Amino acid sequence: MTVEDNFTHIPGLPSFDPTDVAESAIITRLAGNWRRRATVKRDEPDLDELFELARPDYPEGIIPFRDHPIWQGLPDHTRSRLLSWSWIAYNRHTVLAEQRVANPAFALVMEGEFPGLGGQDMEIALAQAMVDEQYHTLMHINASAVTRRKRQAELPDAWLPSSHTARVHQELRDGCDERWQRSLTTLAFATVSEISINAYLDLLAEDQDIQVINSTTAKLHNRDEYCHASISDELGKIVYEVLDPDRRRFFLDMLLAGLDAFVATDYTTWERILEIENVPNWRRMVQETKEDTSRARLVRDYTGLHSLLSEMDVLDQVDFDWGKSVVNQ
Repeated sequence: MTVEDNFTHIPGLPSFDPTDVAESAIITRLAGNWRRRATVKRDEPDLDELFELARPDYPEGIIPFRDHPIWQGLPDHTRSRLLSWSWIAYNRHTVLAEQRVANPAFALVMEGEFPGLGGQDMEIALAQAMVDEQYHTLMHINASAVTRRKRQAELPDAWLPSSHTARVHQELRDGCDERWQRSLTTLAFATVSEISINAYLDLLAEDQDIQVINSTTAKLHNRDEYCHASISDELGKIVYEVLDPDRRRFFLDMLLAGLDAFVATDYTTWERILEIENVPNWRRMVQETKEDTSRARLVRDYTGLHSLLSEMDVLDQVDFDWGKSVVNQ
């Protein structure tokens, strides 16, 4: 264990501020659940004790139909439950991104799938990143478990569809004829996810109104992802350099497909949640929101991928309306 920049660094665990009660509690829970890696044995507050029933679990400000009259007319307890569902769905989608995209892509690199990538230093960095992703998975599972306990609600993951990004990723892979296409699809989606996720995490980490443990979970995750972004950025550039023209074109197309999928509003998940909760007139609310093109994307911060493509000198080879790079709140 080391202490740098006022953060405590324990191998394998997200860096945390030991003076922050919520951060310490989340890391202690992680260490307790995976005892063979735990190096901190201090008594810390339990996550459940930090839960405040009056606080929402997810920011209402980023709900796609937050301004719609049907949403506005819902009873407070219904909106609160839907925000709890939003948090559960967000955690599940994060887990799917780690388990189905990020770690499989890192594993492909370590297995020698891509030419030009390898060496001990890279293997160590990727192995550490994969451990990080497993801890992120556990961290978000813990966060959902606390929400279910404190809200005394089942809210099961199994009732929800796969995330939009996971579905698009799998559909594209299923449509590939060649192994190299499937591998580059996964690498491209992981690259987009790892260099773009900070914008979404920021929406939660910086929100002062939601559950403190929820915003803190996002903050801790975010800290690691800034490091992962630099790793994925380098992987993308190195791989592109050694590909032949056809594979380069395919990789660029998959990067853009990944960005489209990552920043899109996941209406399929929302439709399922609203159906489960039997919200009156939910179909009309969703349809009318879909017709508002300004709501098509949850996040419009494309800075990460734009910078990567600029460094690769290929911006003129991609057809994408970058527009003004902002976070859509």
